[in-house]
Amino acid sequence: MAVVSIRFSDAGVHRRLKNAADGSGLTISSLAERLIDEGLRMESHPLIVFRDGPTGRRPVLARGPDVADVVSGTVGGDVPVEDRHTRAAGLLGLSVAQVDAAMAYYAEFTDEIDAHVIARADLARREQAAWQRQRELLER
Repeated sequence: MAVVSIRFSDAGVHRRLKNAADGSGLTISSLAERLIDEGLRMESHPLIVFRDGPTGRRPVLARGPDVADVVSGTVGGDVPVEDRHTRAAGLLGLSVAQVDAAMAYYAEFTDEIDAHVIARADLARREQAAWQRQRELLER
């Protein structure tokens, strides 16, 4: 653990950080760490932003799908490797540059995105089971 002291030149920044932390149930330090980490990642990957969702906070293409969606549509399958970016772009309604941006993020944060893919699949299975149970109850 590294300890850093930060001085804000604008008191409003500290107030907004404190209010956001209070509203999210996080400490000021943990929220500041998350925002700094996300900001650094967005500096390195300009087409990536972060959003909250049912499986937690995740990276997404700016004005586009989750990085995990792009990765799932690009990696694997029976399409030749050299055609995967173009195919994923066409299927997802993205440009090849957007697919490249998602894949560049995935290359740097592979374990994180793989965990998002697994979490989303688990959530989908749970929701499918709940839906199936509701159908069974309706058919009684």
